[in-house]
Amino acid sequence: MARKKIENLSFEDSLNELEQIVQSLEKGELSLEDSMALFERGLGLSQASQTKLKEAEQKVQILMDNKGVSKLEDFNYDENA
Repeated sequence: MARKKIENLSFEDSLNELEQIVQSLEKGELSLEDSMALFERGLGLSQASQTKLKEAEQKVQILMDNKGVSKLEDFNYDENA
């Protein structure tokens, strides 16, 4: 079964897959190559999840700063920040 690209996964799907990867690695039954591939995917999932979480926190902060005013500002995420 083909895996979805990390950027196409929801936050929840990323966390679920990351949990499965950790469980597989903890068992210690994989070859070195398979372990490294899973570890690399896990790092990607972790980074993507952190980015999505930061974006959500920023959106909430914008909403809180507006004190419930219905006018919302555009959200621009800077990957270099």
